[in-house]
Amino acid sequence: IILLDGEVNDMSKERVLVLMGGYSEERDVSIRSGTAVLKALQSLGYEAEGMDLKDLPIQHIVDFKPDLVFIALHGKDGEDGTVQGLLDILNIRYTGSGVAASAIGINKILTKKILSYEGIPTAPFTILNRTIFESSPHGLSDLIEKIGTPMVIKAATQGSSIGVYIVHKDEDVASALEAAFAYDPNVLAEKFIDGIEVTSTVIGNEYDTETLPLIEITSENEFYDFESKYTPGMCSHIIPARVDEAIQSRVAVLSQQVFKALGCRGVARVDFIIDREGNPFVLEINTIPGMTEMSLVPDAARAQGISFEQLVDKLVRLGLETPAHR
Repeated sequence: IILLDGEVNDMSKERVLVLMGGYSEERDVSIRSGTAVLKALQSLGYEAEGMDLKDLPIQHIVDFKPDLVFIALHGKDGEDGTVQGLLDILNIRYTGSGVAASAIGINKILTKKILSYEGIPTAPFTILNRTIFESSPHGLSDLIEKIGTPMVIKAATQGSSIGVYIVHKDEDVASALEAAFAYDPNVLAEKFIDGIEVTSTVIGNEYDTETLPLIEITSENEFYDFESKYTPGMCSHIIPARVDEAIQSRVAVLSQQVFKALGCRGVARVDFIIDREGNPFVLEINTIPGMTEMSLVPDAARAQGISFEQLVDKLVRLGLETPAHR
């Protein structure tokens, strides 16, 4: 049963284990997401319990005998397919995407390659490996000549805009690369596109998907970085986004194309930049988007008339209809 706009499911409730915390740079945000989800599940009557993935014995998951694991983990070791693979081995259903989609979605480089193959618009980019780049005598000058400034430097496998730097001057490229390489040996450098940042939430399984209202994001900082995301007053979520309906429709179509191209399930958030001519470009996809009080997906759901509890219940139902082995 999938709830769209109706009442919260009133069937007998399953045992749901909420996995949160973990080891990534986004541990604190994950705990906030997981705590909110756990509270909603308990209010809905589910037999729910929360566990911190950090130092968690696998046997504790098995002993709980969950009908479903609600994954509220962000970043590495949670959003990257690692936990999904463990749960597949244990034959336990879970919310969200499977191993492959999770591993691709968290990797900005792999995502870019698929977007390019599928013909989905994204900013021009190049891929840098630290060892190869540092051994090349002309690596820095070649990069600047190819991409130009301003450019965006991104660590390949971090979330919440961690390891992302906008560089406006040629002389600042080297330091931004060094900072990004500290997070990941592989880095993405892409052309900076000046425009409006929006995000589109896709919910569903396989080809039965829907998009929630588009959200425009403004930030007190230069871009929607970690501080802006999680500090009250540092950003605004504008619904409906201040772009033409035709552009909104185009973004909705593209976001579903991205969702399906990567093989996502459950829910994902696709981020875009719309340039000054009204052309949308995909920035990245988040396969386990935040569920905190400041998160975008709950805001988009509310704009659709879906309460936080209904959203959580919907994600549980989508997870339960998915085979344990994906």
